[in-house]
Amino acid sequence: MAFGYNVHANGIRQHLIRYAGPGETMLLIPGITSPAVTWGFVAERLAERFDVHVLDVRGRGLSQAGELDYSLDAMAADAIEVAKAAGLGRPVVLGHSMGARNAIRAARLATDAFAGLVLADPPVSGPGRRDYPSKWAWYEDSILMADKGCSAEDMKEFCPTWTEEQRALRAEWLHTCQLDAIETAFQGFHSDDIHQDLPRLTLPMRLVVAGAAPVIGEADVAEIRQLAPSIEVRTVEGAGHMIPWDNLDGFLDAVMDFSPA
Repeated sequence: MAFGYNVHANGIRQHLIRYAGPGETMLLIPGITSPAVTWGFVAERLAERFDVHVLDVRGRGLSQAGELDYSLDAMAADAIEVAKAAGLGRPVVLGHSMGARNAIRAARLATDAFAGLVLADPPVSGPGRRDYPSKWAWYEDSILMADKGCSAEDMKEFCPTWTEEQRALRAEWLHTCQLDAIETAFQGFHSDDIHQDLPRLTLPMRLVVAGAAPVIGEADVAEIRQLAPSIEVRTVEGAGHMIPWDNLDGFLDAVMDFSPA
């Protein structure tokens, strides 16, 4: 049975949800507007293989919010310190989107903190690169709507392909995503250079690409392979950026056999 818990790490309260499993410990870091609880349907399945701890990134879900540093470096430091405070040892880190960028930066800052990285569709935007394909208005408008209170039907405007249950959960929890935290992270997609981090990483890594999303193209994969020659690449065909929401079984196939050993 899943249960939530809090630790004090990197100077703030950090909330996680644990889905206990039999294998290696996994720290799952969701994307820019995904509180930990919204990954429950994925974590339940991952727990068949891993001991899964899903993080509420600062300014989201039940972790501390308010006047905090919401930069990439701060979120990366959170991942390092949460692993220590929660007694996770050297976990495998599964990061989705922003969470994958956090994982890359964290692994550069603390080279021995993690056993391996699974990077699910990280934005490859940055200085001098093309913009991230999603526009700021999509995030701002949906969060402001959630702040007022909204329904699964209201959320359909923003997530038309999701199930009613998934939209209802997002409608319930999106208001916990502090708007300025989200804006800082979104701007960071364009100002932070994660590509410079990749050549400095030596731990086992796997890149999971959403095959039907515009976030990572063939040229991007080629560049990442050049910067991190040992990285594995798996593509989930037919999946948009929110990969498990579109193709859960394909996502699990791309992740479940990852082992840092």
